[in-house]
Amino acid sequence: MKITEIEIFAIHLPLYEPFIISYASYDYMPSIIVKITTDTGHVGYGEGVADEHVTGESWHSTFEVLKNTLAPKLIGQNPIQMEKIHEIMDAEIYGVPTAKAAIDIACYDAVGKALGVPVYDLLGGRYHEEFPITHVLSIASPEDMANEAEERVAAGYRSLKMKVGTRVMEDVKRIEAVRERVGEEIAIRVDVNQGWKNSASTLQGLKKLEHCDLDWIEQPVLADDFDGMVEVKSKCTVPVMIDEGLRSKREMREIIAKRAADKVNIKLMKCGGIYPATKLAHMAEMAGIECQVGSMVESSVGSAAGFHVSFAKKVITSVELTGPLKFSKDVGNLHYDVPFIRLTDKPGLGVDVDEEVLKELTVFSEKVSG
Repeated sequence: MKITEIEIFAIHLPLYEPFIISYASYDYMPSIIVKITTDTGHVGYGEGVADEHVTGESWHSTFEVLKNTLAPKLIGQNPIQMEKIHEIMDAEIYGVPTAKAAIDIACYDAVGKALGVPVYDLLGGRYHEEFPITHVLSIASPEDMANEAEERVAAGYRSLKMKVGTRVMEDVKRIEAVRERVGEEIAIRVDVNQGWKNSASTLQGLKKLEHCDLDWIEQPVLADDFDGMVEVKSKCTVPVMIDEGLRSKREMREIIAKRAADKVNIKLMKCGGIYPATKLAHMAEMAGIECQVGSMVESSVGSAAGFHVSFAKKVITSVELTGPLKFSKDVGNLHYDVPFIRLTDKPGLGVDVDEEVLKELTVFSEKVSG
């Protein structure tokens, strides 16, 4: 089996409501969809959602890297040879994990379809039967966040992830308002997205939140401040998770060496796709660190890829892949049994891509062939 054609689609995914985090606000999500075709007639879809604040990639740069740098080198390659696919991509250009993730995911989808098995079977088989879905609350006023949290709990959700990362004391009020509204039985996770900057302000905030019984605090300090994470971890009782600070094996080695986190958030867009994500999960497992698989708010394509990694690995104990639930129109049909996700046994990613919707959402596209 060989790759004969790679199509690249730059699309805008429409959101029901703006998505607001500490460093950005999105009215829609810019995404790149990759479609590979093989000489056996099998088609695979991948996705890359770039974030300049995390990997230094943009929507436009990801498209250009795929069109001019990666796709031409991969025509004629066997998509099942994933180690070689990544070696070729890494030799051609340093970094750009989001662009590489789009190719990686498409290869897994095509191979799964060719072999007639779901992607999780290519990763060792299914371990988990289901995962609870965590609803993500965008930054808003304490009252608005509490109202939304109450609505989601009434709909069946048992865990909430709060986006914060403004002024610490303002964020404290947001978290307190949500906890008071939903009661003690609902799990609350807090994602600061680096917004509290340093360990001193983080510890100040966590001191005020001792009564809120948080599941964990995610990336409160700047991404590369591993010493700051160590200080937070050593001086508070709330478990800490690293997100933006983990991109590749290099950061994982430092996290392990310093014991800088209780948990790490693996994202396919940060590390380069399914194949490198499984390597990070294995490293974490050997070090006794739990994992979550998160997202950059991808469509059904990228979200399904993250779920396949999650369902195959025991060390992955939580997921945050809710992009498709936020879109008013999606290119795929990933199904959620809210408040759970249960994957099917369909081959590949198990997602059907609607070519008409893909065409409708495409802003520009390119085709690369041999």
